[in-house]
Amino acid sequence: MDSIFHEKQEGSLCAQHCLNSLLQGPYFTAVDLSVWAEKLDEEERVRMAECGEESEDYRNFLKQPSGNMDDSGFFSIQVISKALQVWGLEIVPYNSADERVKNCDPSKMKAFICNYQSHWFTIRRIGNQWFNLNSLLSKPVLISDTYLSLYLAQLKNEGYSNFVVFGELPTCTADEIIRCNPVVAPTLNSSPSFEEDAELQAALKLSLSQEFESNAGNSEEEELQKALMLSLSCESTDDDEHSNLRKALLLSMSNV
Repeated sequence: MDSIFHEKQEGSLCAQHCLNSLLQGPYFTAVDLSVWAEKLDEEERVRMAECGEESEDYRNFLKQPSGNMDDSGFFSIQVISKALQVWGLEIVPYNSADERVKNCDPSKMKAFICNYQSHWFTIRRIGNQWFNLNSLLSKPVLISDTYLSLYLAQLKNEGYSNFVVFGELPTCTADEIIRCNPVVAPTLNSSPSFEEDAELQAALKLSLSQEFESNAGNSEEEELQKALMLSLSCESTDDDEHSNLRKALLLSMSNV
């Protein structure tokens, strides 16, 4: 995965890291994003001034800190959206009524931007595989197509706001390299990194447990769960690319 561009967390510049990981290159700096934030602040000031510069609302507005950036390096969704417009990209809430995202298969999308409080990070498809490019991670984490929807559901449960990225992402070397040489997922038993990844395991278990609780008492859903349990418990070969996921699912479901 050395070909994947992955900025690690520096200060509170996760918005910068999120954008650059999405674009797969050092395209934006904190200074660039600050310029966009200042422009947005000025646009908001002008709109407020239309109500009268002597009005109490306008005076109170001037006393408030910027809602688009702060001294720690945080930038708002408006700043991120403006920065992406430079590349002809658009972000749409994943739970939006927009026809492009309603009932969509997340694995068919190109990228997601996720936010919780002041932290931003990117999940992007590179080549034909999905990667978590969170700047808090030591390296990109491979996400299977099957697990992607579970992970997005878990983020939503934790209070994250998820956005789908639309438009043509700039070409990057990693796309071609990984398309020709796919990253091999580590096996469940031999990879300490999988067992130590508490975030992914918690996402899996909580997503399943909440889904089961929400469907309690529904006979049709109960039958579906039983069928899923039976399917997951079936023997699979070692070279089955979904073997590890099924084992993890079965383990989580048995502990619910």
